[in-house]
Amino acid sequence: MDERLERYAELVVGLGANVQPGQEVFILPNIAHKDLARALVRASYNAGASYVHVLYNDAHIRKAMIELGPDAALTYAPDFLKTFFESMTGNAMIATTGDPEPDLLGDLDGERVGRAIPIEIIQIRMRQVSENTVAWCGVGAPTEAWAKQVFGEPDVERLWEKVAFCMRLDEPDPVAAWREHLARLRERGAALDALKPDAIRYRGPGTDLTVGLLPNARWMSGSSTTTNGIEYVANMPTEEIFTSPDSRRADGTIRASMPLVLAGQIVRGLELTFEGGRIVNVEAESGADLLRSQFASIENADRLGELALVTGDSRVGQSETLFYDTLFDENATCHIAYGFGFPFVFDGEPDEGLNVANMHVDFMVGGPELEVDAILADGTAVPVIRNEEWQIA
Repeated sequence: MDERLERYAELVVGLGANVQPGQEVFILPNIAHKDLARALVRASYNAGASYVHVLYNDAHIRKAMIELGPDAALTYAPDFLKTFFESMTGNAMIATTGDPEPDLLGDLDGERVGRAIPIEIIQIRMRQVSENTVAWCGVGAPTEAWAKQVFGEPDVERLWEKVAFCMRLDEPDPVAAWREHLARLRERGAALDALKPDAIRYRGPGTDLTVGLLPNARWMSGSSTTTNGIEYVANMPTEEIFTSPDSRRADGTIRASMPLVLAGQIVRGLELTFEGGRIVNVEAESGADLLRSQFASIENADRLGELALVTGDSRVGQSETLFYDTLFDENATCHIAYGFGFPFVFDGEPDEGLNVANMHVDFMVGGPELEVDAILADGTAVPVIRNEEWQIA
């Protein structure tokens, strides 16, 4: 087995999902990611897993369902699949990203693509995330097809170099480097919490948006701990601190700074306008119908569930690569998400302003020209990010 692939899998299993002896592990790869899937299986058993389940996915099968299947198929969740996802509770899960064909569904009706969501499966996963009962980790899987999407040629070695850099595999001790990095992110979150801001304001080209915050919601880093005490890193790479805002308070307009790969289509030039917490207008060069369909068919999808801050010292940003993959692209720069908010960011019970929805979609809004301010209760604006640099000591 390729030594780099093996080291990669060991890092993901040992730090990301933090697989424990006796746990079951659930691996959800694309069929194009079989080499990484096999390495993850081996690393999981080496870590003491009692059993490793692998469920491959294939976007061509989903395309056939959306294009040719009946309406009922769009949201259907078979019992065996619900049982499979329910079984993750108390265990570990690893999902792979790096879509080999991110625009595969681009020729389909965006409204129909937007409705093609197995709501019952999403509800299971959202509950597990809310209750922190699964140690899960999402990671990229370099392939020639993904490399061609990124570079215009199937240079998988070049993509591996980018991914390895983002994952800190170039460090003598990647695990130690990751722990130091996560500690820095926690320090940033604590510094922002200490200000007790009432809102966050974004200003930049095409952007002027103010989003209210909730008083008992904390800013967190990418590491978390399950209810049974297992620390894990949900996204690798991760370069953000994040919180869930007051979904009732968002006013203004914000423009995406990168394309968004969503449900088999690419949304370009996205611009959202908010009034009283809700998205009231969607504009995009492509993919607008997909978002409008989601907002029309999924309750509270048109409210915000996450604000995330990323600065220019991000390894993903420093790679100077558009990955056409949200896991990587969202960690290159600041992003926000519409839909589901995170109950686990609260001290005590979640506030009623937390958004509850059966989806969560991140899109990128940052860049050198974006200014981010913390707005205090008295109206004072405290600079948080300028020119992609952190401003709070």
